Amino acid sequence: MPAMAADTDSFVMTNYFGIGLVVIGAAYGIGKLASSALESMARQPEVAGNIQTAMIIAAALIEGFTFFALVICWFG
Repeated sequence: MPAMAADTDSFVMTNYFGIGLVVIGAAYGIGKLASSALESMARQPEVAGNIQTAMIIAAALIEGFTFFALVICWFG
Protein backbone atom coordinates (compact mmCIF):
# COMPACT_ATOMS: atom_id res chain seq x y z
CA MET A 1 0.00 0.00 0.00
CA PRO A 2 2.80 2.55 0.62
CA ALA A 3 4.01 2.05 -2.98
CA MET A 4 0.57 3.06 -4.27
CA ALA A 5 0.59 6.18 -2.12
CA ALA A 6 4.00 7.14 -3.52
CA ASP A 7 2.67 6.77 -7.09
CA THR A 8 -0.29 9.04 -6.29
CA ASP A 9 2.01 11.66 -4.80
CA SER A 10 4.29 11.62 -7.82
CA PHE A 11 1.26 11.94 -10.13
CA VAL A 12 0.04 14.99 -8.19
CA MET A 13 3.54 16.51 -8.26
CA THR A 14 3.63 15.99 -12.04
CA ASN A 15 0.35 17.91 -12.38
CA TYR A 16 1.69 20.78 -10.28
CA PHE A 17 4.94 20.78 -12.25
CA GLY A 18 2.97 21.00 -15.51
CA ILE A 19 0.83 23.83 -14.17
CA GLY A 20 3.97 25.69 -13.14
CA LEU A 21 5.48 25.29 -16.60
CA VAL A 22 2.26 26.51 -18.23
CA VAL A 23 2.13 29.61 -16.05
CA ILE A 24 5.81 30.42 -16.62
CA GLY A 25 5.41 29.98 -20.39
CA ALA A 26 2.30 32.14 -20.54
CA ALA A 27 3.88 34.88 -18.46
CA TYR A 28 6.96 34.87 -20.66
CA GLY A 29 4.84 34.95 -23.83
CA ILE A 30 2.63 37.82 -22.74
CA GLY A 31 5.62 39.75 -21.40
CA LYS A 32 7.47 39.34 -24.69
CA LEU A 33 4.34 40.31 -26.63
CA ALA A 34 3.78 43.48 -24.61
CA SER A 35 7.46 44.41 -24.79
CA SER A 36 7.57 44.06 -28.56
CA ALA A 37 4.28 45.89 -29.04
CA LEU A 38 5.36 48.84 -26.92
CA GLU A 39 8.67 49.02 -28.76
CA SER A 40 6.84 49.01 -32.09
CA MET A 41 4.42 51.70 -30.93
CA ALA A 42 7.34 53.86 -29.80
CA ARG A 43 9.02 53.52 -33.18
CA GLN A 44 5.90 54.13 -35.26
CA PRO A 45 3.29 56.05 -33.25
CA GLU A 46 1.07 56.52 -36.32
CA VAL A 47 0.19 52.78 -36.39
CA ALA A 48 -0.14 52.40 -32.62
CA GLY A 49 -3.86 51.59 -32.89
CA ASN A 50 -3.27 48.70 -35.29
CA ILE A 51 -0.44 47.32 -33.18
CA GLN A 52 -2.54 47.58 -30.03
CA THR A 53 -5.41 45.67 -31.65
CA ALA A 54 -3.07 42.92 -32.84
CA MET A 55 -1.48 42.77 -29.38
CA ILE A 56 -4.85 42.35 -27.66
CA ILE A 57 -5.87 39.56 -30.05
CA ALA A 58 -2.55 37.76 -29.57
CA ALA A 59 -2.77 38.13 -25.77
CA ALA A 60 -6.29 36.68 -25.83
CA LEU A 61 -5.07 33.69 -27.85
CA ILE A 62 -2.19 33.12 -25.41
CA GLU A 63 -4.58 33.27 -22.45
CA GLY A 64 -7.03 30.91 -24.14
CA PHE A 65 -4.32 28.37 -24.78
CA THR A 66 -3.06 28.83 -21.22
CA PHE A 67 -6.48 28.05 -19.75
CA PHE A 68 -6.80 25.01 -22.02
CA ALA A 69 -3.35 23.76 -20.95
CA LEU A 70 -4.17 24.35 -17.26
CA VAL A 71 -7.35 22.29 -17.58
CA ILE A 72 -5.42 19.50 -19.29
CA CYS A 73 -2.75 19.57 -16.55
CA TRP A 74 -5.29 19.66 -13.74
CA PHE A 75 -7.64 16.94 -14.99
CA GLY A 76 -5.28 15.01 -17.25
